[in-house]
Amino acid sequence: MRSNIEIFTRFLVLGCCSFGGPAAHVGYFYKTFVEKLQWINDQNFSQLLGLSQFLPGPGSSQLGFAIGLRRNGLSGGISAFIGFTLPSFLIMLLLASFSSQAEFIQKSSGVIHGLKLLAVIVVADAIWKMFHQFCQDKWNQQVAIFSAFSLLCFSGIFTQIIILLIAATLGFFLKKKTKHATETLSKIQIQKRSIFIFLAFLFLLPTTQFFSPKIAIASEFYWSGSYVFGGGHVVLPILKDTVGSSMSSNEFLLGYSAAQAVPGPMFTMATYLGALCTPDSKWIGAILGTFFIFLPGFLLMYAFQGAWINLISNPLLSSISAKINAAVVGLLIAALYQPVATSAIFTPVDMAFVLVGIFLIQSKKIPIFWLVLFYGLIGFLHFS
Repeated sequence: MRSNIEIFTRFLVLGCCSFGGPAAHVGYFYKTFVEKLQWINDQNFSQLLGLSQFLPGPGSSQLGFAIGLRRNGLSGGISAFIGFTLPSFLIMLLLASFSSQAEFIQKSSGVIHGLKLLAVIVVADAIWKMFHQFCQDKWNQQVAIFSAFSLLCFSGIFTQIIILLIAATLGFFLKKKTKHATETLSKIQIQKRSIFIFLAFLFLLPTTQFFSPKIAIASEFYWSGSYVFGGGHVVLPILKDTVGSSMSSNEFLLGYSAAQAVPGPMFTMATYLGALCTPDSKWIGAILGTFFIFLPGFLLMYAFQGAWINLISNPLLSSISAKINAAVVGLLIAALYQPVATSAIFTPVDMAFVLVGIFLIQSKKIPIFWLVLFYGLIGFLHFS
């Protein structure tokens, strides 16, 4: 219980200050759980990060869930999810419940802007360290640069998938030959019960949605979370075509804007939409939307994370994983520009504060907590 409380508390703090979207979340997780707390080492972090890129659902939240799993089993994963998601869940629920919350977000725009500048700093710092950690040979460096170049020129989820496939293929052909290449494959164990639950919900929810409006809502959110690759920026337009079709464009766009402004996972857009879909019981709708949009990705992460850790000890899959991790570094480099920097840096003054932050985090080793307070205060005083 004490361990779960610590996991919940650590992720709750990150859930309150992790602005900037999935790329920034990875940076916050790396700095907190690899460098500071050492809950997980570089190798396992990179392995779980690579797995999160292949599974549908919220990549950064799946990574946090997996870190909680590694720390204290399933209860640790659930504690990590609740802690990281709770702040944005409450904000989005309040936004759906009280129209004055729109005014609150507008008034707090200065603080939010300051924290977005901090997100640029954290992502840049994480990329620098991850590049040196995961791109030590020339092949991996070239994969990272190719990945960043391709995404900057041709952004989109299909480009990401193609890049990851190219990286995996390159890893296959550059594998190191060994007589024990298949030794670990016989030891792989996948959590079959989790896959069964994933498939059961996938097929049962649509066939039973006619019995209750709430089951219909759960079904739409579950299916949205089941086939979304690429994280929050991809799921939002998909939700517009499902549950979003039952509300006005202004209502949807307000939630869309808020989801990108609040800290934590952008998938909490489902909190806002779920609440609007059940005007007589907003809490129930918010919980249904949030639970069912995250559930499929977490079920798959729980099913495969143990097997994935064992699989990549195989030389062939280790080579493939190394190239995928290098490609992910490239994805983060591209994300540093769009959407992280482009949503935060508008003036030379913005860039000046970013440079100061990079100096503080690199040279002075200022803890993240103090940087959050510092940049929140700068945003309130200078940008409000």
